[in-house]
Amino acid sequence: MQYRKHEPWLYLAPALVMLLAVFGYPFVRLVILSLQRTQAGVPAFVGLTNYQLLFRDDVFLQAVRNNLKLLLTVPVTVGLALVLAVFLFERIMGWRLYRMTLFLPYLLPITAVGLVFSYIFQLSGVLNDLLEAIGAGVLAQDWLGSTTLALPTVMFVIIWKEVGFGVVLFLARLMSVEEELFDAARVDGANWWQLQRHVTIPQLATVIEFFTVISIITVLSWVFGYVFVMTGGGPGNATMVTELYVYLMGFRYNQMNMASAVSVLLLLVTGVFIFLELRLRERSDLGLTS
Repeated sequence: MQYRKHEPWLYLAPALVMLLAVFGYPFVRLVILSLQRTQAGVPAFVGLTNYQLLFRDDVFLQAVRNNLKLLLTVPVTVGLALVLAVFLFERIMGWRLYRMTLFLPYLLPITAVGLVFSYIFQLSGVLNDLLEAIGAGVLAQDWLGSTTLALPTVMFVIIWKEVGFGVVLFLARLMSVEEELFDAARVDGANWWQLQRHVTIPQLATVIEFFTVISIITVLSWVFGYVFVMTGGGPGNATMVTELYVYLMGFRYNQMNMASAVSVLLLLVTGVFIFLELRLRERSDLGLTS
């Protein structure tokens, strides 16, 4: 049968046209808006002026700094998920219940999670009432109203919700590893730590890379819900993030050109990590086939 080189593209054409319409046009429109300034309803090309103005805006710079601080949740989330997955893999009593309990927060809507934790962490909320009840009232704080505690509190909630996804990923990979590999290490005299270092972690390497990159993308571009519901970016701008900045500039202050410029920057940064993830997947696939 003669191979027709262009035939696959004919089958793919409808889907490609649909993708270009859904994603291509909005992207081009976004870039164009970021290079314009609208005055009296008339758009005018201003080049990179909007981008220059962004880097003179203290609120935007604060949002970028907060996003970078939120990246600290990534190693904590990955490390905690790894430890929990290892313990669950060792079939501790009730491990199936623990697995479901840990994964449940990941299934909950961010809005619901944010509302519940807002009630828990507010000044007269559940946590402070509990501390007062057990005689530890000195530890009660304005968790979401303090400029120093608000962002760490949001970080705690992000870790609580996202860690379950990592646990399930790591546990699924560990359960696919041949048991003989662990038995052979034990026969060779490996203790618990050596077993994790030389067997468990190498077997989880590609999954750890995947979860790390996904967590970074999540922190950079999926934290709007947490911040909007729990703090609204406050107090002051203590929890302002780039996504919330885009929302405020575009829909509250009607500065759609500035919002578009931030969106383009956010898309580029996120795109770098998506590309990195694809390269890691490609490398792992080559490793499996070699």
